[in-house]
Amino acid sequence: MLTKQRHEIILKLLEKQGSVTVTEIKDILGASESTIRRDITALDKEGRLVKVFGGAIAIEHKVMTHEYTVAQKSELNREEKRKIAKYAATLIEPEDFVYLDAGTTTAHMLDFIDESDVTFVTNAVAHAQELAARGKKVLLVGGELKGTTEAVIGSQAMQMIQNYHFTKGFFGSNGVTKKTGCTTPDANEAMMKRTAMEQCKKTYVLCDSTKFGEISSITFAAFGETIFLTDRIAVGYEECSNIVVVDE
Repeated sequence: MLTKQRHEIILKLLEKQGSVTVTEIKDILGASESTIRRDITALDKEGRLVKVFGGAIAIEHKVMTHEYTVAQKSELNREEKRKIAKYAATLIEPEDFVYLDAGTTTAHMLDFIDESDVTFVTNAVAHAQELAARGKKVLLVGGELKGTTEAVIGSQAMQMIQNYHFTKGFFGSNGVTKKTGCTTPDANEAMMKRTAMEQCKKTYVLCDSTKFGEISSITFAAFGETIFLTDRIAVGYEECSNIVVVDE
């Protein structure tokens, strides 16, 4: 296949999906990974797409690659996060086996969890400590500890998660759009989130309304694969049936 033809197919995929990975393009075109990476680099230099880690994003989207620390995130939209977290905690029922993702919004859930006959699994050291201090049964995923987000990541952690089958999972996201789904800046964290989501019967993404329309580098879930809990409907998402606006 000619280079021009490959470029046209890549751009059409981006027009349809908003984002695409090197692996997806490689499978569709049957070309080598190195060839696809060269194509993406060339199109990025031409200003026809935005090259990101592991793939590309449509040019009309602004991509956030910066990751704030836990301390910085904790001060952003604090009241909205607590409102969402309070509602999320009510979804936990007796005998649930819950995955609790690292993050500041999921951290607020700990103040509102009342059920005692529940087992929690988390990749957040701080979450595990707080749950244990409150007398909850908790399993901490083992692996590499990421300093900025205080999340456990890596192949060891993913292998552990793959042995579990959760009734519910609660996750955070740096950005959400209909085309790119749920996104985060770090590839390892994206893989952790994706792996955990695959092991959940039900998944909930906790995100305040400012996250809608934002895009980070890596997609970890398609828009229609989860239920979103938020404080208010963002413009352009009014008709989405998988978005729940929480009450006080």
